[in-house]
Amino acid sequence: MKIAILGTGCSKCKMLEANARKAVEEKKANAEIVKITDISDIIQYGVMSTPALAIDGQVKCSGRIASSEEIKTWL
Repeated sequence: MKIAILGTGCSKCKMLEANARKAVEEKKANAEIVKITDISDIIQYGVMSTPALAIDGQVKCSGRIASSEEIKTWL
């Protein structure tokens, strides 16, 4: 499973990444977490508002910080 954190590296993006890492750890999921910071790559996901999170190419949230509990339901 590939989890992509989409954003330019702001504090909200870092918080979303931390929540994703916590969810993966608690769920003991086999997942790779990558950060995508290039605007053209982010737009290819159809995301217009960051931070955003995508799992295996499917955007799960955009423009907000998902909680680790919410992320666990997507894993």
